[in-house]
Order: sequence, then C-alpha cells, then structure tokens
Amino acid sequence: MPSPLKLPLLVKFLSNRRSGQPYAIQNRRASHQLPEVNLIPMMDVLMTVLTFFIIISMTLTIEQGVNVELPGRPDGNASAQGSDRPAPAVIRVAPTGITLNNQPTTEPELEQQIQTYLAQNPDGVIAIQATPETPYEQVVQLLGDMKDIGGNRVSLVID
Repeated sequence: MPSPLKLPLLVKFLSNRRSGQPYAIQNRRASHQLPEVNLIPMMDVLMTVLTFFIIISMTLTIEQGVNVELPGRPDGNASAQGSDRPAPAVIRVAPTGITLNNQPTTEPELEQQIQTYLAQNPDGVIAIQATPETPYEQVVQLLGDMKDIGGNRVSLVID
C-alpha cells in the first residue's frame, strides 16, 4: 500500500489535466465513440507499394536473344558475285524434325555436316527456314548453335 505522501502524486499522474477526472473514467467515455479510419495515409501506402511492384516487375524482365550480324550491301554487281558463291546450306526446321538440303538429319549430325560444309566452302552461307508451326524457342536455339559454328554466315529465310 502506498504511503500517504505518494498517493496524491499517483492521483495527479492518472488524472486528466483538462477535466481533472481520473484516467479510468476518461477511458470509459472514450470507448463509446466509434473509431474513424483515416483512408488517405492508407491510400498513400497502397500506391507506394503498387508503384514499387510495377517498377520491380519492369526491371526484372530478362530479354533473351541472339546477336546476329546482318550482312552488308555487296559492292559491285550482285549477279557477278552470286555466281562465285556456292549454293547455301538450307536448314528447314519443323515440329516433326530438321532437314538439311531436303535430307532428314538430327541436331548432332547437323552440326557436323554444317562444319564440313563451311570448311569446304569458305564463302558458303547457312539459310535457316522455319515453318510457322515451329516453336520460336527451337528456332532461336538452332540460330544460336549455327551462329557459334558459322559466325556471320547464317541467314533466316522468310516465306
């Protein structure tokens, strides 16, 4: 039990300065009021979080591609240069399989045949022709593989 000298300090501490009423009575009156929700700060936080996720989603997209050097414009007469070049190695890509110059082949055999073709024909060109049904990923993978083998001598054929 508190000493008689400390009791007035305790009452003064627990009382409301404006009304002079004890803390317990003041708290009982406050419980009858409905709490208000301030929506403006909540909307500020919501918009900040939304902006954060939009910016993060835009920066985390990874673009994948294959850098292909496009051939320049030929100097001189195009018909004269075309006669010196060997026929291009045409690779047709379809969902059913791959053909090289209308001969069915597999990917490991294709790489070996293309290396042989490029060794025999230093000016030879590889032409990749894909059917519309071929998945894009398969064409990009083949294009990357052929670029590793043939450098800038790889072309895409569009029908």
